[in-house]
Amino acid sequence: MKPIVECVPNFSEGRNQAVVNALTAAVRAVKGVALLDQHMDADHHRSVLTFAGPPDLVGQAAFEAVRTAIGLIDLKSHSGQHPRVGAADVVPFIPLRESTMAQCIELAKHVGARIGSELKVPVFLYERACSEPDRATLEAIRRGGLEGLGTRMRTDSRWVPDYGPCALHPTAGAIAVGARPPLIAFNVILETTDLSIAHAIAKKIRSSEGGLPSVKALGFELRSRGQVQVSMNLTNFRETPIHTAYEAVKQEAAQRGVSISGSELVGLIPQEALTETAAHDLQLGRLASDQVLEKRMNLGEEL
Repeated sequence: MKPIVECVPNFSEGRNQAVVNALTAAVRAVKGVALLDQHMDADHHRSVLTFAGPPDLVGQAAFEAVRTAIGLIDLKSHSGQHPRVGAADVVPFIPLRESTMAQCIELAKHVGARIGSELKVPVFLYERACSEPDRATLEAIRRGGLEGLGTRMRTDSRWVPDYGPCALHPTAGAIAVGARPPLIAFNVILETTDLSIAHAIAKKIRSSEGGLPSVKALGFELRSRGQVQVSMNLTNFRETPIHTAYEAVKQEAAQRGVSISGSELVGLIPQEALTETAAHDLQLGRLASDQVLEKRMNLGEEL
């Protein structure tokens, strides 16, 4: 059985459907790669694609999508709720069937080197592919936003990028390319417009503040809905299952007199994680069978 890896790039565009269509077309143009999912969010002004296939083909599809993003997205005119440092902001590679983390690390380095040399965008390797422990996390790379990263690149030798020029691209910024295990992107929407409540709950539950293990969390305003959101990345769903994260947010919200409006998944969820949480009510507004990673892989004719 041939090795299969997954790529889940995040792009700083969530409002222009034509741009997102161009990104998906770039992925679909690489024969042998299956586009498994796409998610577009206007409030976050961000889109997430999920695709999978043999490592070399997934690497080519990622490069083509990044090339497309750099040509179409201008960060100078971008405003959105989600932190970002690049037009093509994050490109992680994830080992799936018959593939290893070592293969994904080498793939991240190969694609990162191409982006730096051919597209002239500074590349920072992160997570398992990182070259510098101090910048292994996205939080470290995004600290201070685009301006903060640019300042560090100019003034701190520890922030010379792994590939590409030592200056931000004028319209595309920088990009983080890495390798990581599967994670679950899970949002809980609160019945309030008070952003401080979402911030407080996120701070309480995230692991960096002594909260739940393997949970990253931020609070965001959803202006289009008149609500706020606790946005989470569950980096190890075996340590903190999705229902545990949901109940923690629900409990913290109740203590502040706020109810839960609903929850949502961004992208796909492993079958194991879904089975583990099946008996719990997460108030998911939509959970289709094609949001299960293994189901989407089975539907991908190329795989």
